[in-house]
Amino acid sequence: MLLDFLEWYGAIAAVVAALVVATNVSSRVTGWAFVLFVTSSLALTAWGFLSDDAEGIGWQNIALLLINLWGVYRYLGPQKGERKQPANEAGDAA
Repeated sequence: MLLDFLEWYGAIAAVVAALVVATNVSSRVTGWAFVLFVTSSLALTAWGFLSDDAEGIGWQNIALLLINLWGVYRYLGPQKGERKQPANEAGDAA
């Protein structure tokens, strides 16, 4: 039962996330699609290592998890223009 849930959740979540990324609605929405990809990768990693003969899927999803975490950071993390600058670099002429 748990293995079936992990397998099907991972597959369906990945398809939904890919559809959201493909629609390219906004950067924020794409970022949340990467969050969904992360949950998919976690589920499929667990499924891959808990199932007989699916270890390759587990390893593949470890790699995809790292890529998806990078996507979350890029789309939902601090943006270049929004980062706070130290006081001495704020552009004040002294």
